[in-house]
Amino acid sequence: MNKIWMFMIIISIAIGISKGMASEMVNTIFDSTKTATENSISVIGMICLWSGIMKIAEECNVVSKMSKLVKPIIKFLYPKLKKSPEAEGNIAMNMTANFLGLGNVATPLGLKAMEKLQEENENKDTLSDDMMMLIAVNTASIQLIPTSIIAIRVAHNSKNPVAIVVPILIASLVSVISAIILVKLKCRKKGRSKK
Repeated sequence: MNKIWMFMIIISIAIGISKGMASEMVNTIFDSTKTATENSISVIGMICLWSGIMKIAEECNVVSKMSKLVKPIIKFLYPKLKKSPEAEGNIAMNMTANFLGLGNVATPLGLKAMEKLQEENENKDTLSDDMMMLIAVNTASIQLIPTSIIAIRVAHNSKNPVAIVVPILIASLVSVISAIILVKLKCRKKGRSKK
């Protein structure tokens, strides 16, 4: 893949120079790096804020309370999950972070949950059903408040940065339901093939 990207960059530069557009290319490169830096700072601020809130929530035992609230959902999605309050807590916080549109905050929580699921996994070389479900739900995740995208839209002076909330909610709802159905079908098929 790196070779393909390098080839595309070299070809683009060569074409730009041959058409006498070297100065425009340089200006575009500097403008895009400036925009990327501004976007990064805007998004990093949002991530830091919500990461701090999630850490405080974890320290104040909100994790265990959240776990109780989403326990019925967790039992449905992860039926083979053994009694592991830590795994349940990490899954609950991961789901909450994704629900709030905090993908970067959700990632470490998802990794912690995956480590706990791997400890419970009998076959260490193969994903368990619960591990597959965690990957699917974490990737597709319902987003009520897509904070990262809103932050980017604010950074670009959008007149209505929250206009994307409903379309993203609908799209993420469809994607997570599809992911859950596919994983459940795969797990059922895998269960039948073992018999």
